[in-house]
Amino acid sequence: MDVVVEIGGWEHECCGPSLERAQLVDLGCLRRTAPDGEVHLVETHHHREPDVHVRGRVRDVMVLRPGRPAQQVLRLPGGEALRGFDAEDDGHLETPWTGEVLPRGEDFLVVVRTADRGRP
Repeated sequence: MDVVVEIGGWEHECCGPSLERAQLVDLGCLRRTAPDGEVHLVETHHHREPDVHVRGRVRDVMVLRPGRPAQQVLRLPGGEALRGFDAEDDGHLETPWTGEVLPRGEDFLVVVRTADRGRP
């Protein structure tokens, strides 16, 4: 089953790790209910007890920008790289197939293929 996890904001900028397609992950997530009643999973690594863990392999990574559709990116750089403070990673975003460099983003969707057959 594919599970979509929202990643970004101050938590990822603080100390969030980089994530790449095909990487095995174990993401601690909080459940958040949107105004329309839809439940979203938001990654957290600062809360001691996340509501749920999403374990599996990263299938897709997308950047979110206001007023635009989600756009696929090759990888999600770590928080320090996105802020320009990583000497080994310039934090750039690029399209998966063409390598085109995209404007920076702060919010991302990561699709994780899990072994679970039900909702996390």
